Amino acid sequence: MSYDTATYDEVEPRAPGMYFLRNELDCENLGFTVLDATEGWDGMEHDHAEDGQEEVYLLVDGSGVLTVDGDELQLDPGEAVRVDADASRHLSFDEESTMVIAGAP
Repeated sequence: MSYDTATYDEVEPRAPGMYFLRNELDCENLGFTVLDATEGWDGMEHDHAEDGQEEVYLLVDGSGVLTVDGDELQLDPGEAVRVDADASRHLSFDEESTMVIAGAP
């Protein structure tokens, strides 16, 4: 078959509200995550310097703050941000929000 399907909320979350779909979609290089953030959700600061994975963050619904190398970016629905692999990033949400995150080396 030349395609795979998955329903994100049927996948076991890897962290609160984080649904990693790479394995379910049989992706070779692409990481694909749906984040259903609750009010006050606060992620961990991290980078992907070791694996070389750049990421794109797309806010679908709600509002959030993506901090990249100390720069706070207030996101509204429909806004997307690409982050270099070696850049530090941190997500936080004051209200219920949905975000899609895609990453690849």
